[in-house]
Amino acid sequence: MSESHTPPSGSARLNTGVAHNARVWNYWIGGKDNYDVDQRVGDHVASINPVVRDIARADRDFLGRAVTYLTAERGVRQFLDIGTGLPTADNTHEIAQRIAPDARIVYVDNDPIVLVHARTLLTGTREGATAYIDADVHDPDAILERAAGTLDVTRPVAVMMLGILNFVLDTDKAREIVRRIMAAVPSGSFLVLTHPTYDPEVGGELQVPAMEFWNENATPPITARSAADITAFFEGLDLVEPGLVSCSQWRATSGTAAVPQYGAVAVKP
Repeated sequence: MSESHTPPSGSARLNTGVAHNARVWNYWIGGKDNYDVDQRVGDHVASINPVVRDIARADRDFLGRAVTYLTAERGVRQFLDIGTGLPTADNTHEIAQRIAPDARIVYVDNDPIVLVHARTLLTGTREGATAYIDADVHDPDAILERAAGTLDVTRPVAVMMLGILNFVLDTDKAREIVRRIMAAVPSGSFLVLTHPTYDPEVGGELQVPAMEFWNENATPPITARSAADITAFFEGLDLVEPGLVSCSQWRATSGTAAVPQYGAVAVKP
């Protein structure tokens, strides 16, 4: 990972004139792989919705708890991490392979700056495997085809979709993506998902104006959804306790404050 505040270029598609989610998210969690435009937009979004940095950190912490739970308690040895974002401390493969060195992880993203940093993701244990594929969440068939080069899709896979379906604006399309991917993995596989919400029960009232600003000033466009809409992504799956909750509170210390981002883990029966 570069220690510079200016990320390296390396892709013809890299656009440094417009704020991009991967880099703004990196900024919110304290990373250094972002530009001034990402910081300006990130700060303005935070001025509209002051908990946005808490959301970013809570989402990252949820990933750690979920991967630890699946690896240590459910014996999962394969992960398909879709929309991985920029690498930072304790990525999926590092958490899983720390517990099970033979774990196999495939990262999926189509952002050029993530591709620049793929070499960081590609360093795992000798016993396991860590791979990166450049693919779009809107094309689940391509993801599945290419992931099969590293993962054995006849054995359970934990499909990680953290903060990615909010970039699929059509809810029916988002549900079809989840259905297609989960249909391709066997019984005993898991879906791990987080998604922003505007539900007031978890403090989501400011998500809508913040996202309106984002959609006018950054890319890609984003949407929030209700708990009911997010729950529908788990149709046909069995939710693991405590079900769909604020991601900050999923299997967390009691008394942890809620953030307007739901999280859940479910198993395919």
